Amino acid sequence: MRKLNDIKKQKNIALIAHDGKKVQLLNWVKKNKEILSKHFLCGTGTTVRMIVEETSLPIMAFESGPLGGDQQIGASIVEGKIDFMIFFWDPLSSQPHDPDVKALLRIAVLYDIPVATNVSTADFLLNSNYMDTEYIRKNPEDGSV
Repeated sequence: MRKLNDIKKQKNIALIAHDGKKVQLLNWVKKNKEILSKHFLCGTGTTVRMIVEETSLPIMAFESGPLGGDQQIGASIVEGKIDFMIFFWDPLSSQPHDPDVKALLRIAVLYDIPVATNVSTADFLLNSNYMDTEYIRKNPEDGSV
């Protein structure tokens, strides 16, 4: 049985981007398609549709962010179904669902999952030695490592 804090060799990766960052995420996914194809992918509605159309990668779609997709991804993190999140958010643009975005980022930190919010961090994470191994993350209930 999988413990909630076990991150297996094959990662469950969420891909999310605000409107002003969708093309940037799409270009990053195209560049890293070979690595990403070895993992389970999911994301919010509009972003997933765009990535599937351009790359044909299999990705499970949640609702779009403003329609509850951010909350669905947050719930999946709590349930241990998402290990890793790439979220290209736009710090210069106000979002109507900002409280959901903040809640999602808070859950990701609380459950100690790797999160990339820009290309450089996403590149570092995807090329980390941990991408090819299992990893035990901190348990949010007891603070264990």
